[in-house]
Amino acid sequence: MQLAQHSNSEVSTQANQQSKLLIVEDEVLFAKAVMRKLQKAGYICEHVENLNDARTVSKQFIPDIVLLDMRLPDGNGMDLLLEFVAKSIAVIVMTAHGEISDTVNAIKHGAVDYLKKPIDLEELLLSVQKAETAVIQSNSLVYSRQRNAHATEGVELLGDSPAMQSVKAQVKRIADLVAADTVPPTVLISGETGTGKDVAARLLHLSCTNNEKPFVHIDCASLPDELMESELFGHERGAFTGALLTRPGLIEAAEDGTLFLDEIGELPLPLQAKLLNVLERRVVRRIGSTKERPVLARFIAATNRDLHEMTLTGRFRQDLYYRLNVMNVNLPPLREREGDSMLLAEHFAAQTSKRYGLIASPTFSEGAVNVINTYQWPGNVRELRHQVSRAMLLCHESRITESDLALPMPSNNKVVEIDSQMPLDQAEKVILLRALAEAKNNVSEASRLLGITRMTMRYRLEKHQIIIRTTSNS
Repeated sequence: MQLAQHSNSEVSTQANQQSKLLIVEDEVLFAKAVMRKLQKAGYICEHVENLNDARTVSKQFIPDIVLLDMRLPDGNGMDLLLEFVAKSIAVIVMTAHGEISDTVNAIKHGAVDYLKKPIDLEELLLSVQKAETAVIQSNSLVYSRQRNAHATEGVELLGDSPAMQSVKAQVKRIADLVAADTVPPTVLISGETGTGKDVAARLLHLSCTNNEKPFVHIDCASLPDELMESELFGHERGAFTGALLTRPGLIEAAEDGTLFLDEIGELPLPLQAKLLNVLERRVVRRIGSTKERPVLARFIAATNRDLHEMTLTGRFRQDLYYRLNVMNVNLPPLREREGDSMLLAEHFAAQTSKRYGLIASPTFSEGAVNVINTYQWPGNVRELRHQVSRAMLLCHESRITESDLALPMPSNNKVVEIDSQMPLDQAEKVILLRALAEAKNNVSEASRLLGITRMTMRYRLEKHQIIIRTTSNS
């Protein structure tokens, strides 16, 4: 048994980022030439000359891709092919001229590609790169399906208020339209932070006939600007510094499922143009590639910002706004959903109780019911869920009391009185200053009180040239 010596210094330092290849080939000179070519391209390689050594080495080396000769000293490579395919390892078979039956049989049993000897090394490298891309994408999608199968369990929009009945009717109408069209319309979900925009998106996905396909959730606000383009559109190996492997983007990963672009208002302008091109032409091109790939996924976007206002100030492309806003679902804030607060509180209490094995039927005191129904819930459903879950975990008796909820008491300063003749910009500045005063200059807390994101709060502060001054003990 011959094990390869890694002469390439970059291989050892970047091994955790590179694919591993096992070469099963009894022609030693040819195998060494293949190893040199692949190591130079950045792959980690091991070489064995027979089936028995391949089985032994693969237990510790665990290859991502196998280059497998079909004619070996101790048997036919088909037996090994079946073993590797069963372990979800990509196999490229190498056959001599005239062994057509072996080639056809190998492809039928799961080989990702085949090469006829004599083999051109450039052609071999292209085949390995293609197999590598398939492995990465397959692993990504398997994880995505497993995660989304769990994430979509019990997904529903709860609420009996007229506002929520209208939303449910909208969702059903859009679902019916999607079922009748092979290219579903884009949907824009709007609403304040915490109103359940992600739940509405998952419901729309589940309403599709192909709901077993991936649901890919992209939070545009959390992706770093320098990585956002690569994450969305993918890249080819060597497209930029650090791009050691070819990687499909999240748009490709959605396949013919659903791509959910959360907080779409945070997408930088240059990427807005690229996204518009994807939506218009239904193709995507990776960074560093000249090849366009078809896009079959349906697109759902969500935002807590006023995109129309952003188009007027040049912060969001008008053409992209119109392209996204083909169908619109507006989720009302919790304060406008009369009667839903208590229904949701009971649901979240039961959910928390089941998860942590607490009391079977949690109840609420009269004071707690009154607080839940009268509190304004600036953080909407998300805030309600967190407060009820916290109260369930901390309460010592069989019911949740007002003190367990620990909600802030109403303040006479909370409602901002604004003169009807006051200009809009001035009124907005007054609201920001009052929220900051109530939050003691804590920007995160002020954002929560106003029901907007921290990023939106920062933008508003800069717009009105409001400087946050903090005291220092130094």
